[in-house]
Amino acid sequence: MSQTLSPNTAYVIDPEIEADISKFEMMLAKFKAGELDEDVFRVFRLANGIYGQRQGGNNQMVRVKAPYGAITPEQLEMFAEIAEQHSRGWGHITTRQNVQFHFVQLDDIPNVLRKLGSVGMTTREACGDTVRNIQGCHLAGACPHEKLDITQWAEATFRHLLRHPYSQRLPRKFKINFSGCETDCGQAMFNDVGVIAVTRTLDDGSTEAGFRVFLAGGLGATPHAALALEPFTAREDLLPTIESALRVFEQTGNRDNRIRARMKWLVDTLGWDEVKRRVIAQRRLLPASSSWPGGIPVEVLEFGDKPAGRTADGPVSAIGQNLDRTVNLNGNGVPVSITPRNARDRWVDSNVVRGTANGTVSAYAWAHLGDITPVQFRALAAIAREFNATARLTNRQNIVFRDLRDDQLGALHSRLDEIGMAQPGAELVRDVVSCPGADTCNLSITQSRGLARAIGERLEEEGLADVGGVRINISGCMNSCGHHHTADIGFMGAERRAHGVAAPGYQLLLGGYVGQERIEFGDKAMRLPAKNGPEAVIRVVRRFAGERTAGETFRSWMERSGGARGIAATLKELDFFPTPEEAPDMFVDWDESTPFGVSLGASECA
Repeated sequence: MSQTLSPNTAYVIDPEIEADISKFEMMLAKFKAGELDEDVFRVFRLANGIYGQRQGGNNQMVRVKAPYGAITPEQLEMFAEIAEQHSRGWGHITTRQNVQFHFVQLDDIPNVLRKLGSVGMTTREACGDTVRNIQGCHLAGACPHEKLDITQWAEATFRHLLRHPYSQRLPRKFKINFSGCETDCGQAMFNDVGVIAVTRTLDDGSTEAGFRVFLAGGLGATPHAALALEPFTAREDLLPTIESALRVFEQTGNRDNRIRARMKWLVDTLGWDEVKRRVIAQRRLLPASSSWPGGIPVEVLEFGDKPAGRTADGPVSAIGQNLDRTVNLNGNGVPVSITPRNARDRWVDSNVVRGTANGTVSAYAWAHLGDITPVQFRALAAIAREFNATARLTNRQNIVFRDLRDDQLGALHSRLDEIGMAQPGAELVRDVVSCPGADTCNLSITQSRGLARAIGERLEEEGLADVGGVRINISGCMNSCGHHHTADIGFMGAERRAHGVAAPGYQLLLGGYVGQERIEFGDKAMRLPAKNGPEAVIRVVRRFAGERTAGETFRSWMERSGGARGIAATLKELDFFPTPEEAPDMFVDWDESTPFGVSLGASECA
C-alpha cells in the first residue's frame, strides 16, 4: 500500500502484499513445471505488473505503482538497489507516474517484489485488464491554483480499488486521474475517469468545493475527449461515482473485441446519454452493495483536503514563473518573462513553483528521458531527508520536491547539479517525453527514445532548449504511451516504404493541448523519415520562438500561421528519402546499427 500518509513509519511487508508475492511464487513454479498454460500465466503475470519484453525469454519489465506519484526516501533507495542488482542500471519514470525496471529475469521477480513490498510498494494491477495506477497532480497540496488538495482523494481511490473484485478481469485497462484545478496538471481529460476539483456558489452566496467527473476519455489510435458526467459532484459522492463508472464498464465493455473494449467505445455503442444514465443509476443504488465506499473517505477525514491557497503577494503562473518579475509590452499590461542568464537563476525561473499561502516552495529535478541511475536515486533520497521535503514523480517523467523553503534553493540546485539533474526542464522544450519504444516494447515500431535523445541534443546545439511553452512527446506506435496526441509537437512511429525498402518514419502532429477542462488533440501535419525528425523540430521551435506574441500559446500561433498543414508546407523537403545507396543511414533507426525492419511481438497491452 502507499505509505505517504505516514512517511516515517518503519516499513514491514503488508500481509496482502506478502500474499500476492506468495501466490506469484506458486504460479511461477507451476508454469516452470509445465502445469500452467502460458496464456493463463501471462494474464496472471500482467495483473501483477510484470510485462514481457521484446527480447523474449526470461526478460521482464517490472512496473511499480506510485499512486499520484508519491515517493519516499526509502523507496528511492530501494529503486537504486533493484536497478543495480536486478535491472540494467537505471529505472524509468513513466507518463503515468509508475517506475519501470527492464531486463529483470523471471526467476528474480519474487525477490524483487519482496524488496518492493518491504518499502510499502506493489506492482499489483500495474498492467493487464485492471484499474491501473491512480494518477494525480504532482503539485497537489502545494499549488496556488488548486480548489482542493486531491492527495487523499487519490489515496483513498487507490486503497479502495486495489484488489477490488471489479478491478481484476475487466474488458480492458481502466485509468483514473485527479487534478486539483482546471489547469489539469493530472491530465484528467483523456482518461476513463478524470476528476477535476471545482467550486460552486450556493444560494446563500457561500462556496462549496467538490468535483467535476469526466468519463470515457482515451488516446490510442482513435483519441476521445472525456465528457462531463454532471456539472458538480459532491465530495461524499465522488468515490461512489468512480465505482459506479467502473461497474458500468465491467458489465458493458466489449469482451469480444479488444480493439473496441475501452470505455471510450461505450459512448459509440450505447450513446453518451445512456452511459450517463447507467452510471448515475448504479450510484443511486450502490449503498446496498458491500463494496460501497461510503461518503467522505477516512483518509480525507484524517488528513484533510484543504487547498494550499495563494499568497497575497501576487499571482504565480501555473508553471511556476513569478509573474511579478515581468514588464509591460507597449503598455498593454501583457506579462513578459525576463529570462535570466545565470544557470541557477534559469533553474529557479523554470523549475520552481511558489506562491502558496503556507509559504512552501516546490522545485523540479529534471530526469533525462525519465531515466534515473542508482547514484541519482540515492542522492534524491538523501536530498529529501536533508531538506525535509516530500517528493513526487511527474507525468513528464521528472521528480518534484515539495515543502521547501526559499533559502534552501541554492543548496538544492548545487546538489542536483552534482548528479546531472539541475537542468531547467519543467515546461521547457528540452523536457522531451518518450515511451520506451522499440528498445523493449513488443508493439513499438520505432526507437522513440533514440529520436527523443537526438531532438534534445539538437535543441541544445541550436540554443533552443530553454524555449518555453512547447511540449514534445513521442510514441513508438499508435498506442500513444508517449501521449503524442496531447503535445504541442507530437511524433507517432510508423513504417515507411521508400525505393521498395522499409524505413523508420514518424507522423508529425502539431497543436495538442490539455487544460481548462478541455483537450485539443494534435492535428496531423506530415510524415517524416525518422532521421529528419530533429531538423523538423528545430525549424518549428525556431519559428515559434521568433514569431509568437507575448504570452501566446503554441496552438494559437499555429492557427494563425496556417495551421498544422500550413506549417508542414514549409517542411515539405524533409519528407524525402534518398536511395539506400545514396544515404544508407536514412534506413537505419536511431540507436540502431542495422537496416530498419518492423519486428513486432505478441501484444501484452493492446
